[in-house]
Amino acid sequence: MTTTVYARVESPLSELLLVGEVVADGPDAAGAAGVRLRSLSMPGQKGGAVVQDGWRHAPEAFAEIARQLEAYFAGRSTRFDVPLAEGAGTEFQRRVWAALESIPYGSTASYGEIAARVGASGAGVRAVGTAIGRNPLLVVRPCHRVIGADGALRGYAGGLERKKLLLGIEGGAG
Repeated sequence: MTTTVYARVESPLSELLLVGEVVADGPDAAGAAGVRLRSLSMPGQKGGAVVQDGWRHAPEAFAEIARQLEAYFAGRSTRFDVPLAEGAGTEFQRRVWAALESIPYGSTASYGEIAARVGASGAGVRAVGTAIGRNPLLVVRPCHRVIGADGALRGYAGGLERKKLLLGIEGGAG
């Protein structure tokens, strides 16, 4: 049995909504607090999480991810190490999201490059873009590192200004 918990964290992007699952039988692979991150979203985000009845406000459960986010935004950290909830997305989406996680900090990749990595080149580029747009873990799973083949910033569920800010933090294009 799992319990859904949430917290809000301030960031240079705006207030972030963190949603996680607490595993009833203890911390196990979910870390010291026993929480697996399920969603990280922001106000106005296309498809972003909305607090539901029955969710428990538990900022203490997100202390470690909040610390890692603060270090990332301050330029002191280049990666995240937090347990993630399993089961989100389709098999194809999970392949695309795994490809996002392989884009190094400070680097970018085109939608076509991601499509080629997951074996969906050609017409599959549109499907890749859709899968990227459904990424429930903005910032942590770096969909902001995907740009157009011409180097232009294209699509970001949190808005292009936020994408530009994230790429600027990382010293990449933007």
